[in-house]
Amino acid sequence: MSAPTLPAVSADLARHVAQGLRHSPKTLSSMYFYDDIGSQLFQQIMALPEYYPTRTEFDLLTLHQVAIARALRPAMADEPFFLLELGAGDGLKTKILLRHLLDTGANFTYVPVDISAAALEGLEASLRQELPALRVEPQVTDYATALTLMAARPGRKAVLFLGSNIGNFLPADRREFLSKLAQPLTANDRLLIGFDLQKDPRQIRAAYDDTQGVTAAFNLNLLTRLNRELGADFDLNYWQHYTDYDPLSGAVRSFLVSTRQQEVQIEALQRTYAFEAWEVIHTENSYKFTPHLVQELADEAALSVQHFFTDAQQYFADVVLAPRV
Repeated sequence: MSAPTLPAVSADLARHVAQGLRHSPKTLSSMYFYDDIGSQLFQQIMALPEYYPTRTEFDLLTLHQVAIARALRPAMADEPFFLLELGAGDGLKTKILLRHLLDTGANFTYVPVDISAAALEGLEASLRQELPALRVEPQVTDYATALTLMAARPGRKAVLFLGSNIGNFLPADRREFLSKLAQPLTANDRLLIGFDLQKDPRQIRAAYDDTQGVTAAFNLNLLTRLNRELGADFDLNYWQHYTDYDPLSGAVRSFLVSTRQQEVQIEALQRTYAFEAWEVIHTENSYKFTPHLVQELADEAALSVQHFFTDAQQYFADVVLAPRV
């Protein structure tokens, strides 16, 4: 019996699952959280009272929008440039910068990148309504493809990576990603990266394990996606969400926990996977940073910290970086 033929996205997912479930402990990447349902759930997470990063960065961008826009745009006011955003989502925070750039006559094209077509369709529709003069070129793709796209674009580029998405990478992967991100940039290009800063450990942990259970639903939706796209038979009644935070490493770690001994069949892989009671699947890391760690990361990627913008409580930082000449 041959495995079913899968569309490209599901085939990539199948390869990832086959590899991740061979690990000890078993792992699945958080990049696969963001199907259409996952993207909707994350919009709900951003509105939760416990989830401080979104509103903090929103306030930060509002406070520093003039200086940030000045740092991102070319020195010559009429020079065209691309504003390319990785993981654009609903664009809530980015619209602060987009409005200011339009109001000040900047000559730019906005290129939002996301793996969720539904998220980009919603963003494009809202931009047509709210900012009809904006030139938009949405790209439904992953980060790696977006980096290739960026390298092929002539002219000045400003690349946004907001929301502390950089914290989802393991340290070695983070260094590799940022180095690849910096490689195609010229001396005139700029990066704006969001970093969630270290703070009260209890506050950080609560942001990833809310009382309403939305974050749990977001994590568990990954299993629903595997059921739908790969023909798996995960019974969500026997799985739960768990999160911890280690203030020494600055890492929030999220897991899916099997609450009983069980077997799960995945039709697309033609395999059955055994899980012990209380065995975990590691699904996400979210690292928190200090200014010193940000500087170290920039140095390793041959980048120079141009500006370090933070909020009044120093919960979050948006950092402008430039390739080191």
